Order: sequence, then C-alpha cells, then structure tokens
Amino acid sequence: MIVEFMLADSDFAFGKSISRAIHCTRPRTVGVLLLAAFMGFNACWAAGNGAKVTEQQQPPSKSAPGNRGIIPKGVRTEWDIQYVPGGDESQRLDLYLPERASDKPLPIIVWIHGGGWNSGGKAGCPPVRMVTNGYAAASVEYRFSQKAIFPAQIQDCQAAIRWLRANSKKYNIDPDRIGVWGGSAGGHLAALLGTSGGKKAFAPVGGNEDQSDRVNAVCEFFGPTDFNSVMHQAANDKTTKNIFNFNTPSDPYSCLIGAHLGEDKQKGDAVSPVHYVSSDNPPILILHGTRDALVPIAQSEEFAAALKEKGVNVLLQRLPGSGHGGPMFNRPAVNNLINAFFDKHLKNTDTLIELVPEADLAVK
Repeated sequence: MIVEFMLADSDFAFGKSISRAIHCTRPRTVGVLLLAAFMGFNACWAAGNGAKVTEQQQPPSKSAPGNRGIIPKGVRTEWDIQYVPGGDESQRLDLYLPERASDKPLPIIVWIHGGGWNSGGKAGCPPVRMVTNGYAAASVEYRFSQKAIFPAQIQDCQAAIRWLRANSKKYNIDPDRIGVWGGSAGGHLAALLGTSGGKKAFAPVGGNEDQSDRVNAVCEFFGPTDFNSVMHQAANDKTTKNIFNFNTPSDPYSCLIGAHLGEDKQKGDAVSPVHYVSSDNPPILILHGTRDALVPIAQSEEFAAALKEKGVNVLLQRLPGSGHGGPMFNRPAVNNLINAFFDKHLKNTDTLIELVPEADLAVK
C-alpha cells in the first residue's frame, strides 16, 4: 500500500477560517498547510485486515456516500446516529461494524477528529481498517467552540461513550473494551477521556447516566495536554517556532476555554488532561513530531512523565523532524504499533509492543 501521500483537508486544521461566537476568528495561515500533511491519515486504510502492514498491501474496498472516504470490504455502516436524542446536529456518530456478525461482543475503537475544536468532522475514520480484524469502530462529532466553549466538547465525547455502552447489546459491542483514538484537538479529547473518565469532573449531557464514561485504552496524536504550560513551552522551543499568537482572537486554545491562557488557572486545569492523571488511568500511546509548530512536543513529554510518575502504562513515540502530522505518522511501522497497542489492551492478546526506532521515522 502506498502510504506517503497528502490530502488537503481541514479535519485536523487548527487554521480553518471560521467565525466564532466569542469573537474568535481563524485567519487562513500557513498552519493549514502544515496540518494538511496529516489529512491523508483520515482517508488511508493501511493494514485493512489488521495484520502486519507492508508497502504492497491494499485491502478491497468500496466508496462510502458523501465524503466519508473508503470503506473496506466486509464492513457495514450506520451513519449519523444521535447519541444525544433531540440534541445539537453535531451530537452524532457513525458506526462501522463487520458485515458478518461475530459470535461474541467486539471491542470498539472510537475515533475523535481534530480541527482546533472549531472545525473538522467525523467523515473518515482511521480505525475502520481494523473492523475486519475483530473490532467495531465509531467516529464521533461534537459541538465546536464557536457554538459552545469548553467543557461542551468533552461532555459530548463522554455522552458518546455512555451511549455506546447503553447500546452495546444492540450492536454486539463489548462495553468493557472501549478504546479511543484521536489527533490534534481530537488527541486532546481522547487523552481527556482517558484521564478524567469516572471522575465526574464534567456535568453529564445526553442521558445514559447509569453508564460509565471510562475508556480502556487511549491512542493520541500530538494533542495539547496542559493549557497552563503550553505558552511557556512554545516560547522555550528553540527548534520550532509556534504559529499561534496566543491570547488573540486567532488563538484556538484561549478561544476554547473563553479566557486568556495564564490568567485563569482553574480553567486551564479543567481543560488539561494532565490535571486528571491518576494511577487508575488506562494505558495510553502518544505519538508526536519533534518539529510540531502548533502543539510543542514538550506537551506530550510532560504528559508522559506525569503518567509514568503515577505508574500508568504509557508509551511516547517521537517522530524526529515531523511536524503536526505528516506522512511518517502513517508509515507501516506506526500502523503496526497502533494495531499491537489496541490488540494488547482491548483483545488481551499476548502482544509485544515495541516503539519504532526513531531513526526509522526520521524525516530525511
């Protein structure tokens, strides 16, 4: 399979132009181009059968309606399911299930898209490539920050997790084996699901309050994890200049929380996955490029260190020379790492998880 390609899509773009309810606007900037490199990830189905990936593999597939990308053969779909009945139009998810029913409930991997908390969409679901290898998958949409500031986004994601548990029998999903995966803003929300799950830190929306919002495994790509330290870390990064003007109308971080970074520690803590780190957090796999101009790699280093201090099973895969996405994130070795991580923690397989040697992922 050819994996080194790029699509100009805004799914992970912090930089999409958009009018904001709290008078935040997002000017078109080189940041969009930096992020577009990662967009091929959303539409590329490497490892369609979940096995070891090689450059030549290419699973049989079919086109999905609209712009939902390519669906591997053997996968059935249900689109636009309301996980908050009667809620906002964005409070919907897509489900991807095996056409051939399993004789036992399946683990599910939930994809959370990026886009600076103000853009993007659930179209395209990377874990769909794993549905033909014993998984179900879902892709979640959530309210954007121009419509509702934080904590609306995590409240929606938690509502989706509770909905999946409440409907697990209907869809033959194992409610005790739920993984989440996201990138950029979606990585932040995936990490926050992992660390805040079960803590009742956010008022529930959407019902199903008898169900847990905890998840069992987290894979996150370059998500912000500490809003109180991100400005300082960006300023101290001597190799990469951050593209954002923090605490201006074009800053997605401060627009998400409705306050200037550094001026309201309580709001900064509330939105930060690192604030909720505890020994009962699920296993977490983090991937981050060393030349990220939107989210400093120091964010992931701080997060991984905090998790390790509490004894949490955490792995940090550095990608030397990569920015906020790019083709190295979709290399076969990276896909194999993600497969192994979820297999071990959602299927309970005796799988050896080994980080990819950094030299193998270095941008030449």
